[in-house]
Amino acid sequence: MAAWGERLAGVRGVLLDISGVLYDGGEGGGAPIVGSVEALARLKRSQLKVRFCTNESQKSRGDLVGMLRRLGFDISEGEVTAPAPATCLILKERGLRPHLLIHDGVRSEFDQIDTSNPNCVVIADAGEGFSYQNMNKAFQVLMELENPVLFSLGKGRYYKETSGLMLDVGPYMKALEYACGIEAEVVGKPSPEFFKSALREMRVEAHQAIMIGDDIVGDISGAQRCGMRALQVRTGKFRSILRSRVWSTSCRRPSCSRQPAAITELARAQ
Repeated sequence: MAAWGERLAGVRGVLLDISGVLYDGGEGGGAPIVGSVEALARLKRSQLKVRFCTNESQKSRGDLVGMLRRLGFDISEGEVTAPAPATCLILKERGLRPHLLIHDGVRSEFDQIDTSNPNCVVIADAGEGFSYQNMNKAFQVLMELENPVLFSLGKGRYYKETSGLMLDVGPYMKALEYACGIEAEVVGKPSPEFFKSALREMRVEAHQAIMIGDDIVGDISGAQRCGMRALQVRTGKFRSILRSRVWSTSCRRPSCSRQPAAITELARAQ
């Protein structure tokens, strides 16, 4: 493998995933990944620009930041690119009124959105809310529309909590796509526009940025397709077997490192 300094030449900005990179969620708010609080603090003391790019859709951005701060992380709401606020902007721009299949924890993000007489569906990681009744209601709304529109806040297959692996929104999104014969509009990783919005906030070009995440599809391949470098950590949902299956569809074979060593080495390279 190339030396860290060579791999990171020209990097001015770092995009960090949150779940599986900084912490594993779970009861009581979850737990930080060992060494991640200190590694992030060191990275933020460096000359690199840092932004958090997450598909979190069970918590509002404010609640997520509050929880991370209680766990010891140096993070502010303005540093986080998340799919719920981005989806609200799209809904307002296009005059859409959503039927919401989402977790109660993120519902406050949509308080200013008109949900009467819905003409689209927004689906997120609803957790226990993914009942047959709720899925069927979303299906019925879509089937009644002349031009059905389905938004999905990310399309992850699963993620890791302290209690084990958990199904993400992706499998439920695919079920609605199949049943309705449509393709969802993904707001979140690996959507190119989602990555580009984070880069605009950092004011760096794609070739000057590196994405650090645990998801080979959403974080790594998605970032590479936008022209960024990418580094997959061996924490969170990382699985070596799945990683090998996806290499053939990635733009480049990603670097892989244990976390927090990856973040620490980024700071040292500056």
